[in-house]
This record gives sequence, structure tokens and C-alpha cells, in this order.
Amino acid sequence: MKKATRQSYGEALIELGRKNENVVVLDADLAGATKTELFAKEFPNRFFDIGIAEADMMGTAAGLSTCGKIPYVSTFAMFAAGRSYDQIRNSICYPNLNVKICATHAGITVGEDGATHQMIEDLSLMRSIPNMKVITPADDVQTKWVINEISKINGPVYVRLARLATEVIYDENQKFEIGKAIMHGDGTDGTVFATGVTMQEALKAQKELKEKGINIRVIDMFSIKPIDKEMIIKCAKETKKLISIEDHNIIGGLGSAIAEVLADECPVKLTRLGIKDAFGRSGNAEELMKYYGIVAENIIEEFLEK
Repeated sequence: MKKATRQSYGEALIELGRKNENVVVLDADLAGATKTELFAKEFPNRFFDIGIAEADMMGTAAGLSTCGKIPYVSTFAMFAAGRSYDQIRNSICYPNLNVKICATHAGITVGEDGATHQMIEDLSLMRSIPNMKVITPADDVQTKWVINEISKINGPVYVRLARLATEVIYDENQKFEIGKAIMHGDGTDGTVFATGVTMQEALKAQKELKEKGINIRVIDMFSIKPIDKEMIIKCAKETKKLISIEDHNIIGGLGSAIAEVLADECPVKLTRLGIKDAFGRSGNAEELMKYYGIVAENIIEEFLEK
């Protein structure tokens, strides 16, 4: 079954809203696309459409948080992390306020919306701000857990959500912990670190490589910040080859975060698959993933290279 994490987000908000009356949701004229409209229909008095005024929305959320509310703020990642960076940094993170920024339509998998709306720098921007936590869930189950879990954390969180429908990877019994990666398989021929929409590609590559006699492990790095240093070091010591794959610029994203840990703790080579310092293009999401080399085939090629 496939499902977009933005849809899972909308459904999770309803359940959270029923449990916690302090949860409020803000959107910037995109409730139909971000799926916050689901919350709006059930809790109209706790939903605020700020209009096309994303920076103002962040400031409003900051104010609401000082009154005991838990604001979940949504718009496309380009407008959340890009247009509103100043307000996120100075009005939310500097005073360490309890605002949850849940940005949808991240990465090149926005597809036909084109380069101007394909946010491939947001992980870099958000993880570099003090006090900010950064999470990129991979599927429906993980997204719903994240949306509920961050309501228990006092402080700012950036959750990166996708437009593209992806495979459901986890079952309801899966245990998650922010700051702890999840290992799939324990092969020693290599490790693939993936996050968000690229998790399905990494798992597909793992399956196909096994048929060729190459056993790898796939690490779900859904928690970008805090990052699981112990898991990264473990894989660096136990496996022959390390690869990261992400729907993001290779500068500043998942690959960079892993490389920082390796440089400090266990210097080994890391091959980074991602958008190689370029803007996106308009096109079908799956075709764009192939064009930018962030599909299973690219992982397989790396392991089959002589």
C-alpha cells in the first residue's frame, strides 16, 4: 500500500486534536494540499488560515505557544523553511518556543510544481539552527507516530513531509525513538543510510542486491537532528561500503550530517547520492528521482562497480 506522508499528517492531527485540546493548527492558504483541512473540519475553532503570509504565520504560532497552545504550522517546505527562515530562527528557535513546523511538498518529488517549489535546501537550513529538531518520516506509520510524539516535546521541531505517495514500511508494533535510527538487515557488504521518500528505494535495492549475493543493511535516518551517532559509527566499523541517499541537496542534508559524524569519530569514505548542488526541474516525480540519481538502480550500481 502507498500513502503520502502529508495525508498521514492530516489524519494524525485529528487524533492528536481529540486527545489534546491545546493543539492548534495554522496554515497559509494551502489546507487542501497540506491536509490540515481534515483538522479544520473537525476543530474549526482551533484552526487558523493565515492566508498567503507565511512569515506572519510563524510569528502568530510563536505567540500562541506562549499562551500554552501547541501550534502545528503547515505550508509547503519552500515557504516554511525558505520564506520564513528569519521568523523561525529569531521568533521561534531563539526563544526556544513550542512550535511544530510540519512542512509538506519537500524535495524534487513535488514534481510538476517545478524548480521554484522544489525545496532541496530545507534540511540544511533547519538543522543548522540551535534548539531545532529535524525529523523526516518515511511512511504512514512513522509519520503518525512522529506527529503525536513531538506534542510531548517542549521546543521547536521541523517535520519534513512529502507530496509523493510511498510504500508503507512499518507495522503498528514498530518502536521509534527520536534520535535513534532503525536498522533493516545486518549485512556487512555495505550500509545505505536513507531518509523520507528514499527509504523505499534503499529497501528495494537491498532486496535486489541480496539476489546477487550482496548483503547490505539499510538504516532509516528519520531523525536528522538529533542524529544517531552510535549507529553511524557502528555501520562504519562493521560494513565495507557506506552510501547515503536523500531527496535533498548533497550539501547540508543527510549525507553532510553523516559525514560530520564520520569526520569526528571514524573517518571513512561515504558516497552521497542526492541532488548534486543543482536546482530541480519540472516533471513527473518518479522520473525526476531517476534523473537526479536517487533511485534503487543508483544504489545497486554503486555496489556493482568494480
